[in-house]
Amino acid sequence: MTLPIVLACLWVLAATIIAFLPMRRQFVPGLALLIAAPVLIVWLAVETNVWIGLAAFAGFVSMFRNPLRYLVKKAIGKAGRNDSEGGE
Repeated sequence: MTLPIVLACLWVLAATIIAFLPMRRQFVPGLALLIAAPVLIVWLAVETNVWIGLAAFAGFVSMFRNPLRYLVKKAIGKAGRNDSEGGE
């Protein structure tokens, strides 16, 4: 197995463990995973296959859909006070 695949597996395990934490303790490690994921996904796609990179990207977007939605709304100036709850 190549190093990017091993690191991607470790990233998934870390994300799973962090998901078990209480919400107030998820912020810092979740932010670290959110920042590390694009670098890892690009490295994975370059070293293995672009389709594997796209599958990893789809999984990443699926896992972080609410924080990403909030960040996009905040970037375009539409984020409100209750958007962090994930409700539409």
